[in-house]
Amino acid sequence: MGQPSTSKLAANVGEIAREARQRAGLTQADVAERVGLATEVYGRLERGRMLPSVPSLRRLCIALRTPSDIFLGLNTGEVPTWVAESAPSEEYDEVPELRRLMRTLRKLDAAQLKLIGLVAAALQKR
Repeated sequence: MGQPSTSKLAANVGEIAREARQRAGLTQADVAERVGLATEVYGRLERGRMLPSVPSLRRLCIALRTPSDIFLGLNTGEVPTWVAESAPSEEYDEVPELRRLMRTLRKLDAAQLKLIGLVAAALQKR
């Protein structure tokens, strides 16, 4: 995942955590204690400056009674911006045979690629 996507995900996690904490009537110190984080670290998480580890995210979900899909932005029916920006290339939508062929082609030198191109053009004319 690239840096812009990571920062957007961190911002989303922080925003959801803050909203859930406020709804629960808890302080940052309350949540930090329940999650097992230093209050300062939890504050950075809420400000979107860091992402929690998976175990910390799990404890955060339990402490704030919020499903992980909400923290990850997967509950809206829309593709979250952090997912859209880090989406795999169209290559993953292709058939497996084409993906395997592309992996092989990437290993060839220019002369070999030219030869394969000529063969492919000849096969296409058939």
